[in-house]
Amino acid sequence: MDGSLGERDGVSTIATQWDRIMGGQPDPGLGLALVTGVAAAVAVLPWRIWRISRTVVTIAHEGGHALAAVLTGRRLKAVRLHSDTSGLTVSRGKPRGPGMVFTALAGYVAPSLLGLGSAVLLAGGRITLLLWLAILGLAAMLVMIRNVFGVLSVVLTGGLVFAVSWYADTDLQAAFAYLTAWFLLLGGVRPVFELHRKRRAGRAPASDADQLARLTGLSATLWVLLFGLVSVFALVVGAALLLPAVLSMV
Repeated sequence: MDGSLGERDGVSTIATQWDRIMGGQPDPGLGLALVTGVAAAVAVLPWRIWRISRTVVTIAHEGGHALAAVLTGRRLKAVRLHSDTSGLTVSRGKPRGPGMVFTALAGYVAPSLLGLGSAVLLAGGRITLLLWLAILGLAAMLVMIRNVFGVLSVVLTGGLVFAVSWYADTDLQAAFAYLTAWFLLLGGVRPVFELHRKRRAGRAPASDADQLARLTGLSATLWVLLFGLVSVFALVVGAALLLPAVLSMV
């Protein structure tokens, strides 16, 4: 009898959590969307803060390479994240062709596209779902991390997201989710401009854009321009989703 009650309680708890994850949450309001947008800008614009917060963007960048490699049938071997906020994703397969192009392309656009996807979920009130999708993505990436700093970065990031999704109240979850979306949208733009400056100074000869140039014959500058167009497009559309009331008055 007691065992049956325990099983029913366990099933009820799982069902409750599932409903919580898949269910919609109320709109947190324009004020929170504006405040979190400003907070995200503070985390992206000043160099002293950016040199730390950029690690999250690097996780998204290398995650984009890794996902693209898997989707195109390449063998994902390792992902490394470094303390200088650089990263490396190693995959095996044909050295040329669409799979390699898609894999090289995915890095710089991944943070912005993740930010746009987050904005879509938030516009639909799926705050808790967004947090749990982030946890699943980080857990999948952790399996392929092959250096200590990378493991610590992903574990700490995933632990923070899990703590917010499991223990925080609805308002704090909403604030964290909106901050995450804004940070990815804004943080996806800055690395493209940094890449452009480094290439002009001759300090990025092996960048993703240069690899794409060698793979396709198209100018690396055109690839940097494409990265920029995608990131700016995602920022504009994401902002329209996160701040519909403001943009409707413009």
